[in-house]
Amino acid sequence: MNEQNDKKTKNKFQWFLYVVLIPLLFAIFIGLVVAQVAGVNVFEKAKEISTKLPFAASANSETKSGKSLKKYEDKIVDLQAEIENKNAELTQLQSKIDSQDTEKNQLLLEQKRLQDEITELKQIQEKNKKAFSEIVRTYETMSAKNAAPIILNMNDKEALKILSNMKSDVLAKVMEKMPADRAAKYTELLSANTN
Repeated sequence: MNEQNDKKTKNKFQWFLYVVLIPLLFAIFIGLVVAQVAGVNVFEKAKEISTKLPFAASANSETKSGKSLKKYEDKIVDLQAEIENKNAELTQLQSKIDSQDTEKNQLLLEQKRLQDEITELKQIQEKNKKAFSEIVRTYETMSAKNAAPIILNMNDKEALKILSNMKSDVLAKVMEKMPADRAAKYTELLSANTN
């Protein structure tokens, strides 16, 4: 029985080989030869047809998705580079802000130091004004006879400064006690000073 089954299987295979497979291969060969002679590129046509077939389309989509994946990876790399550039810019701007803050603090300290110095100078000036006022008051309380010779021994600038701050009635008495030429000189300097 086995021999009969083997013979039947061989007969079916031979029948398939002679009736279906060999004529099919012969027809494909003839079709390829005719297409080559006609100038049709069979492989490109096969590629076009394979893209339209559902089972072949999945293979194409995998190739396309591979290209698409590569495209996304390149985009990710570009975006990461851009992020790094932005981070570098932020770091640079932050250091610039920090240096400006430091400079601002230094300027504020300098401003405070200058204001303190101005305040100190104003206080000194006030003290000097008070001291000068006291000197002028001292000369005003002195007798004109004693004040005139002292003022005559001063340089013109200092003498003029004291004379210009005296009350007019005291000034008149001091000028009376000076020699006429020196009194005229100081009167001339005082009038030039008021103009």
